[in-house]
Amino acid sequence: MDARMMLDDRLGTTAGEFSRFAIVGVVSNAVLFLLYLVMTQVGLGHKIAATLAYALGVLQTFVFNRFWSFKDRGEAGPALGRYIAAYGLGYLLNILGLVIFVDRAGYSHRWVQGGMIIVVAMTLFVLQKFWVFRESVRA
Repeated sequence: MDARMMLDDRLGTTAGEFSRFAIVGVVSNAVLFLLYLVMTQVGLGHKIAATLAYALGVLQTFVFNRFWSFKDRGEAGPALGRYIAAYGLGYLLNILGLVIFVDRAGYSHRWVQGGMIIVVAMTLFVLQKFWVFRESVRA
C-alpha cells in the first residue's frame, strides 16, 4: 500500500471515529446539560452541578467510546486509567472556563457551560484518538 492510500485510509478511519465520537458526545452531553440545568435550577451551585454531570458522563461514555467510537479491543484497565486521566484534564479545563468566564467575567453560566462542552469535547477527541485508545494498544 503506498503512502497516499495509507493516508486516505487513515483519514477515513479518523472521520469515522470522529463521527461516532460526536454522536456519543451529542447524546450524552444533551442529557447531561439538561441535568446540569435542572441541578442549578433547584439551587445547586454551577461548579458542583458541572462536577456531578461530568462524573456521570465519564462513566457512561467510556463504554461507548471504547467499543464503538474507537473500536478498542485492548485491555480495559489501562485504557480506563488513561480515559479517567484525560477526563480529569477535561474537567480542570471546564472548571477553569467557569471560573474565568462566570466567576470573574460575569457571563451567564448557561452559555459558558454550553461553550465549554464544545472546547472540552474537541480536547477529549484528540486525547482519546492519540493516547487513550491509541493504535499501539488496539488489538
